[in-house]
Amino acid sequence: MEPTPKVIRHFHPVLSARALGTRPVRVEVAGRAYALFRDGTGQPAALADACPHRFAPLSKGTVRADGRLQCPYHGWRFDAQGRGSNPSQPELRHCDARSFQVVERYGYLWLAERDTPLSAMPDMGEEGYVFGGAFSTHFAAPLHVSLDNFSEDEHTPYVHTRLGWDDPNAGRVEFEARNLEDRTEVHYRAPQRPAPIMAVLGVRDGDFFQNDWVTRFDPVRSQYTICWVAPDGSPRPFITRANIFFVPETARTTRLHVFSFLRTEQPLLRPLLPVAARAAMALTWWEVRDDARFITTVADTPYSHKGMRLDRFDAPLVHQRRLLERIYYGAGPKMTGAVVPLTREAPGG
Repeated sequence: MEPTPKVIRHFHPVLSARALGTRPVRVEVAGRAYALFRDGTGQPAALADACPHRFAPLSKGTVRADGRLQCPYHGWRFDAQGRGSNPSQPELRHCDARSFQVVERYGYLWLAERDTPLSAMPDMGEEGYVFGGAFSTHFAAPLHVSLDNFSEDEHTPYVHTRLGWDDPNAGRVEFEARNLEDRTEVHYRAPQRPAPIMAVLGVRDGDFFQNDWVTRFDPVRSQYTICWVAPDGSPRPFITRANIFFVPETARTTRLHVFSFLRTEQPLLRPLLPVAARAAMALTWWEVRDDARFITTVADTPYSHKGMRLDRFDAPLVHQRRLLERIYYGAGPKMTGAVVPLTREAPGG
C-alpha cells in the first residue's frame, strides 16, 4: 500500500487503552507506523515510528524515567510533542520526530493529526444506551473487501449462525437502501432464525430481525442498530447498537474496532442493562468472528466492481467506493447531488 497520510486527519481507534503500559507499542494505519507510549504523567502520546536519525523504529525503544521515548539504536530521546535530543551531540539541532494527537475514550486510544479538532471525534450515538464494551478483530483482507462484507446482509444465512435469517427465509427479506452525499443508509427486516442464545435478549421463535445501519467515511465506520419485533408487531425489550470502525493497517489487512451498546424502552428492565449489554457485546463478538473466519475466502476480490453481476442488496457498494475515495482518502471532486440513484449492476467503465 502506498502510504496515505491524509487519513490521519480523521480520528481512528487504534489500540485498547489498557494495552499501552510502560513499553511503547507500534500501530499501523494505512501503511504508516506509529509508536504509542505513555509520558511521565501517564498520558498517551504518539510519534512516527521512525527515529529522525537513521529511521530505527522507536516502538522498539524504551520509555525513560522522565517520560521521554528513547530510540533503541543511538539513544536519541523524544518527549510527547516529538522534541528530540541527541545524547552524543547535545548541541545538534533539528532532532525532532513527528508527533500526533492521542485521545482516550471508551477505553480506547484514538489517533489523529495534531491539528485535528476534538469536534471531529466520531459520534457513537450512545444517548440512552449503556456501553457494553469494545473489542478488536484482525481481518486478513484489504479495507475494501472488509467494508463490502459489512455493507450487505445477503450473506447472513451462509456465514452466520445466530443473528438474522436462515436459508429457507432468504426470499422473505425486506430491504431498502439510500446512497447519500456523505453516507449510505441500509434497512433489513426478515424472520429471525431459531437460535437459543437469542433468548438472553428476550427474542422468541417467530420474531422478526431488523437491522438498520449507516456507513460514514470520516473515518470509515458503520453504526448498526438491531432490534426484534414480535409477529404481532410489538417490539422486543432490547435494542443493540454496534459501532464498527474499519481501520486499514496494510494493503492486505484491516483492523475492526467494535464498540457495543444496548438500551431498553422498558423501565423495569433498565437495572439489567449493564449485564445485558455485556451479553450483547459477546453476541456481536461471535458475529464479527464469523466474518473474520470467512473473509480470507474473498480476500483477493479486486477493488473495482467491474464485471460483477451485482444484485439489489449490493446497492451501496459502488457508491461507497466513491465516498471512500472522496471523503476518507481526500481525493476527487465534491459531489453536488443530494441523493445518488441506487445501482444494481457495476458500471462497465
